[in-house]
Amino acid sequence: MTSWFPTLYDLAMKPLETTRFKQLRTELVRSARGQVLEIGSGTGVNFPYYHNAEKVTAVEPNPLMSKRAFKRMKSTSVPVELHETTAESLPFADNTFDTVIATLVFCTIPDPMKALAEIRRVSKPGADVLFFEHVQMKQPILRKTQEFLNPFWKRVCDGCNLNRDTLSLIQRSGIEVKSVESLYATLFLSIHSVNTKH
Repeated sequence: MTSWFPTLYDLAMKPLETTRFKQLRTELVRSARGQVLEIGSGTGVNFPYYHNAEKVTAVEPNPLMSKRAFKRMKSTSVPVELHETTAESLPFADNTFDTVIATLVFCTIPDPMKALAEIRRVSKPGADVLFFEHVQMKQPILRKTQEFLNPFWKRVCDGCNLNRDTLSLIQRSGIEVKSVESLYATLFLSIHSVNTKH
């Protein structure tokens, strides 16, 4: 990740965060309960919205993002612990977390299926697994536009895949999708799912 990206990330996201986008994200985060794992916490934009969690354990592989997240930890109402590690190799025991949350991160994870397997491993049976992601769009013209732009987008946005079909990946992982809410012509999805492992 380039050094300028973390600095510009919050600025670039600000227009979206003042719309329905913010409401949907914050509703998702506020529903997280118990011992919570946040995947790819970035600059910590979710931290102030945790109200029902006992503790939030956040993972973020990039130290430049983490540095900005530490500032937001001061404004949280629940304890937050931040680990600089990847989603594909989580340093936690099996069946640890009651809720897992990931917002706008699965587009950048190099091996999303491995990350989903790790999420299943470290979350308890019946744990809520909550996603808010931008995804591959259903409309053929828009999907082809995403595919055309993706090589350039990945270079500019530090590995972000504009056209990743994250919903299908979640369904293939064995995590059970309970409900999906779409935003901006299916570009963004809020996904409520459950770890149904035995």
